[in-house]
Amino acid sequence: MSGIIALFSKQAPISTTALKQGLECLKHRAPDQQQFWISPHKKVGLGQTRLSILERMHGEQPVANGDKTLMIVVNGAFYDCERIPGDLTKWGYRLRSDSDSEMALHLYNEFGTQCLHHLRGEFAFVIWDESNQLLFAARDRLGIKPLYYTFYNDTLYLASEVKALFAAGVPAHWDYESFLQADNGVLTGNRTLFANVYQVPPGYFLLASRYGIQLHRYWDFDYPHLTELQFQKSEEYIEKLRDTLDEAVRLRLRGDVPVGCYLSGGLDSSTILGMATSHQSKPIHAFTVAFDDEAYNEEPIAREMAKQAGAHLHVIPVRQSDLAEHFADAIWHSEMLAVNANTVAKFLLSRAVRDAGYQVVLTGDGSDEIFASYGFFEKDMLRYNSEGQDEQTLKNRREELKRNDNPESSTQALKHIQRTLGFVPAWIEAVFKEHIKSRSFYSPAFMAQFAQHDAYRIFLNQIDIQGQLVGREPVHQSLYLWDKTILPNYLLRRLGDGIEMAHSISARLPFLDHKVVEFVRNIPVSFKISGMTEKYVLQEAARPFIIETIESRSFRAPPSILKPNNALHQLTQDTLCGSQMAKVPFYNQANVIQLLDELPTMTHSQRRGIDSVLMKMLSACILQERFKLT
Repeated sequence: MSGIIALFSKQAPISTTALKQGLECLKHRAPDQQQFWISPHKKVGLGQTRLSILERMHGEQPVANGDKTLMIVVNGAFYDCERIPGDLTKWGYRLRSDSDSEMALHLYNEFGTQCLHHLRGEFAFVIWDESNQLLFAARDRLGIKPLYYTFYNDTLYLASEVKALFAAGVPAHWDYESFLQADNGVLTGNRTLFANVYQVPPGYFLLASRYGIQLHRYWDFDYPHLTELQFQKSEEYIEKLRDTLDEAVRLRLRGDVPVGCYLSGGLDSSTILGMATSHQSKPIHAFTVAFDDEAYNEEPIAREMAKQAGAHLHVIPVRQSDLAEHFADAIWHSEMLAVNANTVAKFLLSRAVRDAGYQVVLTGDGSDEIFASYGFFEKDMLRYNSEGQDEQTLKNRREELKRNDNPESSTQALKHIQRTLGFVPAWIEAVFKEHIKSRSFYSPAFMAQFAQHDAYRIFLNQIDIQGQLVGREPVHQSLYLWDKTILPNYLLRRLGDGIEMAHSISARLPFLDHKVVEFVRNIPVSFKISGMTEKYVLQEAARPFIIETIESRSFRAPPSILKPNNALHQLTQDTLCGSQMAKVPFYNQANVIQLLDELPTMTHSQRRGIDSVLMKMLSACILQERFKLT
């Protein structure tokens, strides 16, 4: 794993200083080496900071082919590569190393952009093709590894993190519309919070030449049409899932350094630990967070799971004072708005892994996003996907849902989604209701500028509705939309790469192996959510590897404002009442201060409900200050 940067100028020579400054800003991702290459004509520069996970021969980058007409820098890891050297040798290539990056370079030489279909893993890379004067950049199918780009002063900049673009000289400004999207919970996969700075979306590649820039999709979820669904016996799905996931785990244990495992009290990380243990002769080191709030502390279950797996458990205590102390650094690394302090907890967890001498960990991330494990998707199932479900269970759950839910108001406000999809996904109803809490704190100027904007329409405008949603099960449509915004922007950036690579930790995600995803997408909804059982097929597949008390749960930190005297609550108060907040262009500080004054009179439930709004405000202040945004 590493950090990469690339500059490509149509006319004038690129700035060596800009390339070096951007590369230096990525040093935290991979401190082992920093190297760069500039073409003889000075129009292209590639750089990389490198983490020596696989001690392969000549693993330094950038990597060139024999006549130096192709150069590549890679952030990430490729798996299942054992067959590739034989194929390349058969096709006439002479491998100078056993580097995965060199293999990828030769595959590009052989297949062009179609090389992506021969690659499996978590990656972002940039190739310069001198013969064709072409820059080719690509991001993995699910968006596990980030890749940002911008065009400034007739030069294309690409980097693993936005801060590297700013360090290279790109101006740092807020993107007001993107902020509105993010606050609505639907930031599109190609945008960031920063003006003129974009993401290469998951499953896309970018081509740049002196004639311009193009983006092309090479992979998508492709959920089956209703007419294509094939119901098999549950035992067949369970066995196939167990084999497919186990293979993804085994492939990610490769390396010349020890591989650890994140462990919570949930099904996902426990499954990964259990499977990984079956492939290791020595105990695996597992790492878990212990919060000082019993309602959020998963340490007891993690201990029980670690004992069964024979793993050595490292417990990392995290107090509210720790969350306050490291909040700003975590937000700077994530480059996103936070909705919960779990971002900071993950930051501290990754630091503890590094301090224990580990560089690589397996995680259970991504499971919820492919198995429809959140309560939103159960609501969608109850409303729209009853096939294969027990009728009495459905009846009972629907009656309970009616007593506790009233979607009509949201549906009216989200009428464009209703017209376009024929229904409003429950998760969009939920994020819309969260957004409503923020609107009364917007500044008059921001409200006036975006009074007529519909963030959900802007989001849907980026979606291939006819190609990817029409004719699919509603739960799969809802999952698809979730995985186009929440998965890459929240899970994989705010809780994934940005936080882990802050401490040079390379996380590997077996659940998001594209072969696992492609198998799970074809499993009918009734096997993902069976009555009141979430992740039914995964629970059954994981049964030989986990303890009986494991449940499906999400990783969250205790809310910041439940205990008024804690350090994180005080940080929130001080920051939102101070000069930092006054500079953030989206909020009316007087209204925010009034909210803070009202907190002591609120009920426990009311304070819990407003916590995510305050976390977004606090993180906006941090971004404003750290990046000197205008």
